[in-house]
Amino acid sequence: MEREAEAEEDTPSPAPETEEEEEAPSPQRRSICSKCHRPTRVCLCHVLPLDPIPTTTRVLILQHPHEARHKLSTTPLLTRSLLHASALTARRLRPGLSPLLDAAPPALYLFPAAPATHISALRPSELPPGLLLIAFDATWSHAREMVKASEGFLSTFATRVSLAVDESVSGGTIYDSDLILRKEPYAGCVSTMEAVARALRVLEPNGLHVEERLIGILREMVRLQAGFLKPVKPRPKLLKHKKKVEGKEKTEGSNQADDYYLKLGFHEGSRIAQQTTE
Repeated sequence: MEREAEAEEDTPSPAPETEEEEEAPSPQRRSICSKCHRPTRVCLCHVLPLDPIPTTTRVLILQHPHEARHKLSTTPLLTRSLLHASALTARRLRPGLSPLLDAAPPALYLFPAAPATHISALRPSELPPGLLLIAFDATWSHAREMVKASEGFLSTFATRVSLAVDESVSGGTIYDSDLILRKEPYAGCVSTMEAVARALRVLEPNGLHVEERLIGILREMVRLQAGFLKPVKPRPKLLKHKKKVEGKEKTEGSNQADDYYLKLGFHEGSRIAQQTTE
């Protein structure tokens, strides 16, 4: 018993757990720029105008609720860059949503589907003063729904205009253009920021300058985002399909070669036989 007691006394007792061991380290939050409200690693303050750009055209952006939560939305940059730009978050335009709209100002709304007038066909000198440009910030399918739900209200005071879009051709990705942030569904589809920039080029007296400033911001945003892209790895199904096609082409090429030599041998044999008969 004494030996057991001594053994118990000699056995070191476990050290008490410290508070540092009990508490898991909290995840480090990324720092956010207090001015442009973007992560500091992709801060755009160096390209945003010190003073918002004044325009004679007022800009109103209807932003889908899903898009309002998207980190790559360009609407916040537009409202910070243009003096007379504002945004609403909703699924449709309706009476009572905005005092500006309730006043029924002369307006244009951007959406690339018939019936629509191409923006380049407009003559700024013939446009009424106090013009309002309305843009829809959403995915392609959501934008269709928003426009359809809003047209009953818009038809009383606004005209539809569009940029060139080709639905028969697939759209590009960030790998194809320095102005594309996300995969576009069709050729000609652009971000909200680019669409507004292209429209203001036509509508504003100094439209080229306004477009250049806005496009410069978008280009820098895409450049910073592209720095975080990983190399694209081919998908297994595509690799399998590619190998299958290459194997098929190789087999067909081999068969064609065999046919050629068989025909060549046949003709050569016929020639020898003819000479022997003579």
